[in-house]
Amino acid sequence: MSLVSPLRWAEDLLLPPGTHRMEVCGPVNGRTYVMYHGTSRATADLIRCSGFRQSADGMLGRGVYLSRDLDKASRYPLHHPEHDRTVVKVQVNVGKVMVINRQKHPYQKTWHDLGYDSAWVPPGCGMVPSGLEENCVWDPARICVLGTIQPTAGSSISGCMMEHC
Repeated sequence: MSLVSPLRWAEDLLLPPGTHRMEVCGPVNGRTYVMYHGTSRATADLIRCSGFRQSADGMLGRGVYLSRDLDKASRYPLHHPEHDRTVVKVQVNVGKVMVINRQKHPYQKTWHDLGYDSAWVPPGCGMVPSGLEENCVWDPARICVLGTIQPTAGSSISGCMMEHC
């Protein structure tokens, strides 16, 4: 059984120049990928105007939480009305990546202190209740907003606004 989900999003065919499609084995040090961040419409507007800011804490500590899985990002913010959710599509250079593949990993929240730029949680490793992968990027300057996507039930993309990096 493959961990790669079938192609369901038209934009998966349109990778910006210089980006790579992430394989199941995860991000490769120094590569640039397209990823997604689910948030409210108001916060998406702030991100588009001012860029990302680190979260104060989370499963992987401080950083910006992203996923290459658009379905996963579309679920956020959790317990928030669907009509007010927005997905921010980004281009991110992951830099040096640490794999965090289990709960209580010794560097789960301190990976950046060891010189890593990103942490990656593989799909199906028991870290995330959904079983989907997660990425945490320490420095928001590594992230460039490409646009926003308004998730709608039963359709792929609705209203993508593209910006330039």
